[in-house]
Parts: sequence; C-alpha cells; structure tokens
Amino acid sequence: MNAPKLVTGLSDLATTYDALLCDVWGVIHNGRDSFPAACAGLARFRATQGPVILISNSPRPFGAVIEQLDALGVPREAWSQIVTSGDATRQLLAERAPGPAWKIGPDRDDGLYEGLGVTFSGLKEAAFISVTGPFDDENDEPADYRERFMTCVERDLEMICANPDIVVQRGDRLIYCGGALAQMYEGLGGRVTMAGKPFTAIYELSLAKASEALGRAIDPKKVLCIGDGLPTDVRGANARGLDVLFVASGIHGAETIGREGLNLPAVTDLLHQAGLTATYAIADLVW
Repeated sequence: MNAPKLVTGLSDLATTYDALLCDVWGVIHNGRDSFPAACAGLARFRATQGPVILISNSPRPFGAVIEQLDALGVPREAWSQIVTSGDATRQLLAERAPGPAWKIGPDRDDGLYEGLGVTFSGLKEAAFISVTGPFDDENDEPADYRERFMTCVERDLEMICANPDIVVQRGDRLIYCGGALAQMYEGLGGRVTMAGKPFTAIYELSLAKASEALGRAIDPKKVLCIGDGLPTDVRGANARGLDVLFVASGIHGAETIGREGLNLPAVTDLLHQAGLTATYAIADLVW
C-alpha cells in the first residue's frame, strides 16, 4: 500500500482542485477553540480557487452548526456552504414519520426533528430508534445502553443514527458520539441506518452544493476531501473515489504525531490496518 504524500500546506495542492469538502470537528476546531491557521487556509483557498464545503457529522441541521462556528470564532470567509449528517438524515426520518421514535440524545439536538412530523415515545411503544448521541455525552458510555438495546434488538427495531462519529475531541478529551451507540447496537444484532460520513448520501449532497457554488457540474477528480477521522472522513472519500488529505493531529494524533511532528510511517501503518488510503497527509491544516 502506497504511503500518502506528505505536504506542508494547502498551498501545495490548491491549484490541483476546484473545491474542498472539509471536515469540521478536529480540523478547524476542537469543540472549545477554533484553529486560526486552518481557518485562514480555507479562506485563502475559497478566495483564490473555489468553494469550501464544510461536511460535518453533526446530527443537527446546518443552521445550528453555523451558530456554533460563529461562537468559536470561525470566520464565515472560511466556508461557502455547510452540509451536516443531520441534513442528510432528515430524509430518513421523514420517511418513517410519524413513528413514534424512541429518541436518544441531548435536547440541543431537537432541531433535527423540526417540521418532520415525527412523534416520540418510550422504548416499549417505539416503532424505531433515533439517535443523535448519548443523553449525556460528558458522562455516558455505550455500555450504559446495553440492556435497553438488547430489548430493542429483540423487537427488531431499526436505529436511525444521525451522527456516525464514534468519538470526537472536545478540548483535551475524547467524548462518545452517536456512532458509538450504533456500533454497539449492530454488535448486538440490531439494524442501523446512517446517512452521514462515510455513507453516500452526505457526499452526494455535498457535491451538489459544490456544483451549485461553482455554477457548473463539478468533476469529482477535482475535489479534495479533508479530514482527521479514518472510519468517517477517509473511508467516505475512498468509497466515493475522491482524493483525501488526512489531518494527522486530530483524533488519531496520539498515534501519528511525535516530538518531531508527523510520523509518516505511523500514518501509513494506521491506514494499512484500516484498509484505507490517503492521497496526502499533513500534521495540521495550514495554508
């Protein structure tokens, strides 16, 4: 398996691509602080080269993500459009309305359901499960849901998961996301359906937004995906046949970043173990 090409910044690649599909959490912020150099690099690409589509596994529609980015100080010049797993998941939920659904996730994610006609119930009455994340992502672990999930598997309830991420980095901590619950549910024999990264729906929606911003149909060979998550960002780009720039300092940073910076053999080995490939690798996203 070929090693990814080590690059010093987006400036090495900018003229090769017409649009970027860029991950959010772990690439341009960590949930508490934005990364100014990454934001400046995206703004530079957008100003000189083409659209930047932020592609996020947030379970909330894009409007809530804009509010979060504004609060973290991410400049709006750094992106053209935002597509979220929540946006892609809303169609799945609409097809299953009115349910009722057993809703798992914090109240802040309730915007996902607005206008869809989905009703809610307890586990016993539910027609399906809808997951945006743990009820309390600061303290809950997937094992806390095991017994309830076993009951759902016995009833053959389908789970709709609006966030395929297993973990994200919040400050200096890794916290569980909806994907960790979906992983456990599948492991128990349950049925899970997802639309976010690495699944097709969110990429088709993102490519459509890129074409809209360009004013013409985009050539997928001229699209670069940027992300730090192997099972989501890199796997999704590989599945869609898109080039990918792997940002090593994100959730895999403990394995890929050493005292002297990015450890390319470690990155290559990590990709090989996952059966994935990256076109390029960089420690942190910069221009």
